[in-house]
Amino acid sequence: MAAEDSLVILWTSGDKEVAKKMVFMYTINAKKRGWWQDIKFIVWGPSSKLLSEDQELQEQIKEFIEADIKVEACQACADQYGVADDLAELGIEVKYMGEPLTDYLKSESKVMTF
Repeated sequence: MAAEDSLVILWTSGDKEVAKKMVFMYTINAKKRGWWQDIKFIVWGPSSKLLSEDQELQEQIKEFIEADIKVEACQACADQYGVADDLAELGIEVKYMGEPLTDYLKSESKVMTF
């Protein structure tokens, strides 16, 4: 798979409307419609707290994982909010993301932030 067909979505917003009406909608459609072959979805900052509390968004994350979208979360952020275990239980890979994000940024992958 070519790097130019790889998308990384960095979700940082704690705003549910932004999540539902843009970030999540685009992510699942991008995968289902084949706009991008490889999609990575990163939960970072306030989005980790929102996700840990919102069952509707949790169901959509499960849909991402079932659609073969790799979902990762920032360990440091999740720890600050006390939600690392909650995110891991959803099937999210919780890890320190500074270096992986840097690698994504330096690669030919496209990176979108919300």
